[in-house]
Amino acid sequence: MADQKIFAGPRIRRLRNAKGLTQTAMAEGLGISPSYLNLIERNQRPLTVQLILKLASVYKIDPHELQGETKGSIAALKEVFGDPLLAGELPGDQELIDLAEIAPNASAAMVKLFRAYREQAERLSDLNELLAREGRATALSGTRLPVDEVHETFERRPNHFAALEEEAEAFISLLDPGDDLFGALKAWLRREHGIVVKVLPVATMPNWRRRYDRHSQRLFLSERLSPFDQLREVAMEASLMRMTVAVAGEIQALKLATDEARRLARFELGRYAAHALMMPYQAFHAAAIRARYDIDVLRSRFGVSFEQAANRLTMLQRPGASGVPFFMLEVDNAGNRFRKAGSQGYPQSRFGGACPKLPVHAAFSQPGRILVEAVEMPDGAEFLCIARTLEGPQGAFSERPRRTALLLGCDIGFRDEIVYSAALPGPPAGKSAQGTAFATPVGPACRLCERVGCLARAEPPVTRPLGLDEMVTGLSAFDFQG
Repeated sequence: MADQKIFAGPRIRRLRNAKGLTQTAMAEGLGISPSYLNLIERNQRPLTVQLILKLASVYKIDPHELQGETKGSIAALKEVFGDPLLAGELPGDQELIDLAEIAPNASAAMVKLFRAYREQAERLSDLNELLAREGRATALSGTRLPVDEVHETFERRPNHFAALEEEAEAFISLLDPGDDLFGALKAWLRREHGIVVKVLPVATMPNWRRRYDRHSQRLFLSERLSPFDQLREVAMEASLMRMTVAVAGEIQALKLATDEARRLARFELGRYAAHALMMPYQAFHAAAIRARYDIDVLRSRFGVSFEQAANRLTMLQRPGASGVPFFMLEVDNAGNRFRKAGSQGYPQSRFGGACPKLPVHAAFSQPGRILVEAVEMPDGAEFLCIARTLEGPQGAFSERPRRTALLLGCDIGFRDEIVYSAALPGPPAGKSAQGTAFATPVGPACRLCERVGCLARAEPPVTRPLGLDEMVTGLSAFDFQG
């Protein structure tokens, strides 16, 4: 305590008021002047060690109580004011400190109320999803950030943009890149727009993947990026310049609510156009069928990464030339789901994607290895799932590498067209009453799944009351009534 100044004005004031004392009476008991006590209560003077000991002796309090527990309160209040509903009411740090110090009970009540609100919002979302699966769509929705609106919009629609595909094919014909798309794009940017592409070392550009300097007409790329990601960044920049009208038309068709959402959508469409440029539709579709959707074969043939080739497989939905309708899910090792897409829209209602038993979570224990598994949903629907870890931008020796995992899935009925089905245990024996014998039983999410005795269950289902029988304990962490 001696090495740290302690400002405890509100706590001293609460102590004085609880004892029913005036400032003059308390100052007399502590052996200080009323004006000095007034300064202490207004946090204009810190408590000295002698004064803390005097307070402990006269009023029988623990000296540690005067140091307070505001750090946790401030962090909790920041969580409250970080909600999109309060985006326009963000207080400064000092205001949060004052709130936590002066009105601790009110602060605790506010945090408790917020957490109850968030819990109810999550339950409403789960129930909304459950009703939608049963064909009873509702208008329930919470306050969304622009990024949430963009993600939900892209997840609901097929991951195919015909206008961008046509523009990409025309651009490829113009470039005539041969085996050097990267060189052709750099030459086009310099010839048509005077832009020079330059790769910078980490020390020069530590925080960016890509930066375009309008004044010097230079496009900087980080050396952290793999050659595949460097190509995608250049292809994105070129596509957004070349396909301005087409991209604007697609953004307008998405009917997004805010300018920020439209800006984020432009980035996503630029990424899509880059993939269409790196893996032209007709050539990629034909190669995918011949290779039976072997991602490693496709990544080598087109000079792209595993993630880029897998992503492109979800885009093959051109009328008359469509591929297997894959969907994709990317998560980090904490289970956060931040990328979802599908050839026919991401199958949220049928597949979910939040089950801890999915192979995408097991992939982290076997980095770089492709895991293949058939999974069965509670309603009997089965999916073929392919999972593999992805490596992010290269870090220095002292940095922990960024690693995510990708799940690519499709209906089990397409298994004969896909090379990975050879990894499934046993022959395709057809369905029994319990489904395919080797399929792993999963669910859309713990709160929407009613499988009994699931060892992986993380939350109870919202559709069943908890079982509170003191005489019986089930295998699951959450027992519920059937």
